[in-house]
Amino acid sequence: MIRRVFVTTPIYILLVVVGLFFLIPLLWPVLASINPTASLAVGWPAHPGLDNFIAIIQGGLIGQPFANSAIMAVSTMLIVMILASLAAYPLSRYQFRYKGALMYSILFASALPLLAMVTPLYAMYVSLNLVDTLIGCIFFFVASSLPFSIWLMKNFLDSVPIELEEAAWIDGASTFSALWRIVLPVCASGISVVAVWSFLGAWTNFFVPLILLQSPDLLPASVHIYTFFGSYGQVNYGQLAAYAMLYALPAVALYTLVSRFFVKGVSGGLKG
Repeated sequence: MIRRVFVTTPIYILLVVVGLFFLIPLLWPVLASINPTASLAVGWPAHPGLDNFIAIIQGGLIGQPFANSAIMAVSTMLIVMILASLAAYPLSRYQFRYKGALMYSILFASALPLLAMVTPLYAMYVSLNLVDTLIGCIFFFVASSLPFSIWLMKNFLDSVPIELEEAAWIDGASTFSALWRIVLPVCASGISVVAVWSFLGAWTNFFVPLILLQSPDLLPASVHIYTFFGSYGQVNYGQLAAYAMLYALPAVALYTLVSRFFVKGVSGGLKG
């Protein structure tokens, strides 16, 4: 028992130190957002309050950028969920020639660097009149999220027993009906992962909207926070931290909303 304590205690101490190393930087936006005189230093505010949040909300800095981000992120999430499910189903259930090569091609496409595609992407968008449009950004987010999402969904669909579908087919269900009513509910955990992945990819993306969007009214929050607070010689760190805290709320809310499906999908499959 004593030997186990001597072995495990240094490990726990090391884990606590590593945890504090990552936790302390996260304390800055929380403390700075309630500090009217915030600076780059991490410290408890002398007079904490919600003045920073009130200032950016009343100043109209939240509405339009957050609405643009929500339109792009939610649209991307829904389209990716539908297309990834439909594309992953035949890859999971059917055997055909060059299936392995196709899967590796999809995996390779998910690893392509974004910078390598910027120049041909912009040229294509100019020819299609998609520059400075939200739909153009949505198309790019969907295309960039689909390869990895298909790979994820295929692995989750592989874990669903084929016997569940066969029972539905015996009862007269079509292939699409069995997919919609049987397979996808059991794969709720996989759909949740794809939803969070695609939403965060579109919500937090900075580089693509910065290149494709020029109109100030179309800028999402990820770009707006840079253009607004970077336009002045002195940065208001309190308002910047408050903006960042509000910007993180939708992602946290989405994860909290769908986290219950992570276990529900697995337990439903085991019960079936």
